[in-house]
Amino acid sequence: MARQNYLFTSESVSEGHPDKVCDRISDAVVDTYLAADPHARVACETLATTNRIVLAGEVRGPESITKDHLVDVARAAVRDIGYEQEGFHWKEADVQVYLHAQSADIAMGVDAAGNKDEGAGDQGIMFGYACRETDALMPAPIIYSHRILKALAEARHSGAQPDLGPDAKSQVTLLYQNGKPVRATSVVVSTQHSEKVSVEQVREIVRPYVLEVLPEGWFPPEEEFYVNPTGRFVIGGPDGDAGLTGRKIIVDTYGGAAPHGGGAFSGKDPTKVDRSAAYACRYLAKNVVAAGLADRCTIQVSYAIGVSKPLSLYVDTHGTGSVDESRLERLLSELVDLSPRGIREHLKLNRPIYARTAAYGHFGREPEADGGFSWEKTDLVDELRRAF
Repeated sequence: MARQNYLFTSESVSEGHPDKVCDRISDAVVDTYLAADPHARVACETLATTNRIVLAGEVRGPESITKDHLVDVARAAVRDIGYEQEGFHWKEADVQVYLHAQSADIAMGVDAAGNKDEGAGDQGIMFGYACRETDALMPAPIIYSHRILKALAEARHSGAQPDLGPDAKSQVTLLYQNGKPVRATSVVVSTQHSEKVSVEQVREIVRPYVLEVLPEGWFPPEEEFYVNPTGRFVIGGPDGDAGLTGRKIIVDTYGGAAPHGGGAFSGKDPTKVDRSAAYACRYLAKNVVAAGLADRCTIQVSYAIGVSKPLSLYVDTHGTGSVDESRLERLLSELVDLSPRGIREHLKLNRPIYARTAAYGHFGREPEADGGFSWEKTDLVDELRRAF
């Protein structure tokens, strides 16, 4: 029997967090290649530190995308986030590009040829999850953590809060009673700010955005509302701490409320199952919950490099389901082809839709008209209900 009364915490980091700056740049590189060639291959890692950005990895795509072009892409990503600081400035940072051709050995295993379908870009396990805790069918702590930072970022970009800086973190602890979240017991927000404002002023800048995001009556006791608990936070971003692509995988997914296979998403084109299969698992789990077949659903798939068919598909409804899980596994396999090619075609992933995923979570977002967040659609609900 799962515990019914407990505290659970999740954190988020803003688009200006050093690691998220790197995720954004890496995904902007992916978008650049997919916009030029929907079948381009990209595995791009980014390092950022004081006024320095380094891109490294493997690509296969049009020769028209030059190093100078990628330097401009990196600068544009940093500019859009809002970094114009002495220690990290979109125009002044030294940008180095060390992207080279994809390994011929890997390409041979992944590419379709003859009677062989396109294989997985690597071995690995991927998970998806959904639950009824929020309107987004996501765990409540991570959703509220994301929304607090997104609200602060929107206020900064609009000019409503010019004293806020791009770098920020949030953490929300919720009390669960009878298995459901009922209120926040603590909220932590650390946000970069200008030298013109005091710690007390920053606290009052942040307060209304937290109140707006949390459900009415959920605001924690005053002594459990922590804003910049270390005090001054003027130096931030890659100038204050180096960043790397792929270091915030739990922030990217379910805030620790569900398993993560281990692979990062950002910087990878959709032939990489680390990304595409994790999206497919979320898509399936969300549709199971949206169809009313379970209150919680975890799905796992696994792959071998160069092999198209998944090695396994596992469904767990945590005792909340109204249908047989083994039958559900068979049905989901029939509804969606979980080969790398099948996932990409079903969710239409070969499009430049990834830079927007780099901050505030890859899941729990609204599907967009141009195909962004297609894995958040609930278009399998009717078929699932009919089948059961």
